[in-house]
Amino acid sequence: MLELANRFGAGEPVRVRTIADRHRIPARFLVQILLQLKGAGLVASTRGASGGYELSRAPRDITLAEILDVVSGRGSGGNVPESPWSLALASVWSEVAAAEHRALESVTLADLLKRAEHTVQHMYHI
Repeated sequence: MLELANRFGAGEPVRVRTIADRHRIPARFLVQILLQLKGAGLVASTRGASGGYELSRAPRDITLAEILDVVSGRGSGGNVPESPWSLALASVWSEVAAAEHRALESVTLADLLKRAEHTVQHMYHI
C-alpha cells in the first residue's frame, strides 16, 4: 500500500511484478492481498499490458486501521471453551484490539510516507 501511495497521482497503475520485486514479496501472495484490498475498495485495478493497481483514494484518506481490518480478517480466534478465565482474557484482548484500532485510525498512508521521507533524510552512511 505504501508503494501505491508513493506513486499516487502518477497517472499509471503499478504492476504487481514491480511491487513484488521491489519488496521481495512473492507475486502470488501479493495478488491475493491486492484482491482483498480491491474487494474492500481500497485499491483499483487496470487490466492489460499496461495494467496494475493504484489506490482508490488519496493516501491521506486511507488509514492503517482500514488496511489492517482487510488483510487480517479481524475474526474470532476459534472455539475456546467458556470459563471465567477465558472470558476474562477475551475481554482484555478485546480492549487491546479496540485501543490498537483507535491508534491505527489516526495514521494514514500519507503520514507514513512523511515518516519514511524523514527517516531517509536522517540516515547516515559510513
